Amino acid sequence: MTLMTLVYLIAGLVLLVAGAEVLVRGASKLAAQFGIPPLIIGLTVVAFGTSAPETAVSVQAALNGSGDLAIGNVVGSNIANVLLILGLTALIAPLTVSRQLIRLDIPIMIGASLLVFALAWDGSLSRLDGALLFAGILAYTAFLIISSRREKAREGADEFATEFGLNETPKPYAWLFNLGLIIAGLVLLVSGANLLVEGAVSLARVLGLSELVIGLTVVAIGTSLPELATSLMAALKGERDIAVGNIVGSNIFNLLCVLGLASLIAPSAIPVAANALAFDFPVMIAVAIACLPIFFNGYCIKRWEGAVFIGYYALYTVYLIFHSTGAPWLGALQQAMYSFVLPLTAITLAVIGARAWQRQR
Repeated sequence: MTLMTLVYLIAGLVLLVAGAEVLVRGASKLAAQFGIPPLIIGLTVVAFGTSAPETAVSVQAALNGSGDLAIGNVVGSNIANVLLILGLTALIAPLTVSRQLIRLDIPIMIGASLLVFALAWDGSLSRLDGALLFAGILAYTAFLIISSRREKAREGADEFATEFGLNETPKPYAWLFNLGLIIAGLVLLVSGANLLVEGAVSLARVLGLSELVIGLTVVAIGTSLPELATSLMAALKGERDIAVGNIVGSNIFNLLCVLGLASLIAPSAIPVAANALAFDFPVMIAVAIACLPIFFNGYCIKRWEGAVFIGYYALYTVYLIFHSTGAPWLGALQQAMYSFVLPLTAITLAVIGARAWQRQR
């Protein structure tokens, strides 16, 4: 690995995280100055903001013709969000899962995963596919706004307003400063995306790995840093339901908004690799479906379940590297997964789901 490749990767990640933070701060305060309620800002501006790194990287990759990187970034981020980030967060403290997540958001995440898989089944994501996905995120956001107004979730609104300083009296010409923050955040995001994409492509060439594998691992984890920071801080502050909701919401936005925008803006249809359709998309869908019985089990993610999540993510990453490099241990790993890991996982999830269902009755 050359020094410049490492510099590009690190600088790109730093700029992306900083850009997302600056963009969210500026847009939140500017929206508040125009009289938009804090809760609505949280459901829209912040939701889009935490997915801004994924959006910037996937759109830039699509424009550069690096379709594998664009697809791998989203699929890898969704897998990392659940297995790695929720796993690490649950190790800090058992996480609370709200009933709305079980009844609404997780089914939507599963449905969005299946929809993207179905649209990509022909080997590409076209502009029409992108328009359909983006229409989905608009409908989902509108539904969230309408629901929040009906429920009048004052506590959540107050927490968000305090976190971003929206209760403060704005100073004269504050809107101009906040507008400058938005512009600066966008510039940082675009610059970071350019550096990260260039560094990721160079890294793939140096290591002999495909752009898909780099997108599924290095880039996916890097663009998920805002979600990691948000979930860890929420868990440390005792806001454990926010930690889970942040991940589920981010996954929905990644699938509908990020892939939707990338497909709409790309000069041609984004190709989807056969390897991704055969393995990575099914893993993403399986991870989303596995959330139902685990989250439904007492509406809590326990520490041991978080440790299992991390173990599965490590196994997934090792498999990707072995498969990409043609390592001699790949056959033994596949045999172990098909003969022991997957059957035991299916049985465990079935037992957890059955026990949770019996308790609910």
